[in-house]
Amino acid sequence: MKKKTDQVLLDRLAQAARTGDISRRSFMHYAAAAGVTASAATGLWGTSAAANPSRGGTFRWGVHDGNTSDTHDPGTYVTRQMIFLAHTHRSYLTLIEPDNSLGPDLATSWEATPDAKQWTFELNPDASFHSGKPVTAQDVIDSLNHHRGDASTSAAKALLTDVTDITADGDHTVTISLARGNADLPWLMTDYHFAICPSNGDGTIDWQSGDGTGPYKIESGEFGIRWELARHDGWHGKGAYFDKVTMIVLNDPNARQTALVTGDVDCVSLIELKTLALLQRNPDISVDNIPSGGAITMPMFCDTAPFSDVRVRTALKLAMDRDEIIEKIAFGAATKGNDFHLSPVQPYWPSDIPQREYDPDQAKSLLKDAGQEGLTVNLSVAESVYTGAVDMCVLYAEQAKAAGINIKVVREPSDGYYSDVWLKKPFSAVSWGSRPTPDVMFTLAYKDDAAWNESRWQNERFNELLLQAKSELDQTLRAEMYREMCLLMRDDGGTLLPFFNNWVYARGKGVKRPEQVAASWGCDGARAASRWWFET
Repeated sequence: MKKKTDQVLLDRLAQAARTGDISRRSFMHYAAAAGVTASAATGLWGTSAAANPSRGGTFRWGVHDGNTSDTHDPGTYVTRQMIFLAHTHRSYLTLIEPDNSLGPDLATSWEATPDAKQWTFELNPDASFHSGKPVTAQDVIDSLNHHRGDASTSAAKALLTDVTDITADGDHTVTISLARGNADLPWLMTDYHFAICPSNGDGTIDWQSGDGTGPYKIESGEFGIRWELARHDGWHGKGAYFDKVTMIVLNDPNARQTALVTGDVDCVSLIELKTLALLQRNPDISVDNIPSGGAITMPMFCDTAPFSDVRVRTALKLAMDRDEIIEKIAFGAATKGNDFHLSPVQPYWPSDIPQREYDPDQAKSLLKDAGQEGLTVNLSVAESVYTGAVDMCVLYAEQAKAAGINIKVVREPSDGYYSDVWLKKPFSAVSWGSRPTPDVMFTLAYKDDAAWNESRWQNERFNELLLQAKSELDQTLRAEMYREMCLLMRDDGGTLLPFFNNWVYARGKGVKRPEQVAASWGCDGARAASRWWFET
């Protein structure tokens, strides 16, 4: 019994060391009480703590994919600049923990009725906005309603279509009612659009000012250039070890990497994979290579010729040699895609669906049947989509020649790519972040009326299954539904999915992080500013 009790104590001590909730002196004292020798305790401290998180310093963060056209409106969030900034200066009801589990943010607890049609969230009574205003249930209600209703232009509108009402019970209790059960609702609240903003008191929110409840408050800044932030003393969560955060938009990969190597920034959100091995040999740089559900997609408008013919869509999928692309473009830091948007690191992944392989002969045959021999199409891409994105498309164009397909790669400006190209041009390359559950991803990008239905795909059976799976509590039946949906995406859908990319980012000398990091987005689920620290 004593051995078991000691192990429980040691596990708790190790966790406290990782999160910085215990000093080295206290750790050594309690480890000795648990029967651990001094030398063993020293080793345990070193592996558990990595370093005791210390406060201080300015974290200079070089981020890719930022545009001058970006805004503070949560309904428009799409670029990495918007997403990383949102997770730094704003908060959500729930969050993704470093171990990829669901954790509390503004909500301290939540519970559902047995049919999952009604969820009640209890809010942290100590949470406050940077302006000093306490966070109330009305702020949450108006922030969520910002994405609802006929007048809403939010990209996340489709995620809340089942919500029938959002009500308050006092200042710190919010109840969300649904037309049908949704077992994933607390996970849904981590979606980066659902940032909580201050209520204007008339049903709208003040998103324009940039006021938030996050770990850092904005002092100054300009979209597409840089942001200066300082620690929010009223922050309700753990972490926020840095005194200040400077976020610098570095869309050019060479400029981003040079800034890291020269010490002008402390972290970059994306590195050039062709230099991965070189950076890993640099003793002053730590590279994080994290498998994820983030994906590179190439959507084709299913309502626009020639992509309106499923034979053409399938031919373009067969004309890609994914293994060569992963080897030469991703340098192995990726998982092969199968043209459905669910990765092996996510729940319900259907491992038994046959992998689509490179087959230019079959592609050529399909095009002949469709009367599209010698097909010519334009493929839009920008370098900011993914490191090596332009090279990826050029390589794909070379591969497709064996099928008699002429792909003209159109290099678009990085600035404004997601506002001027994505969802507007019929064939493009896109980078998606990971979503916590299949329902969130499928609802955002594949549901018939979703604002981000990037391929304009309409499939009645898919949408029927999507509604059924959302409220299905039998996990076996739910898995079967998701498998069928993945098959429909693969064989009928308008999205070519080359691979699921690892998050590959890098830290400079002295920047420390927890043992585990979230895989929902790069840089620890976009929360590097609040979870990392400088070694002292």
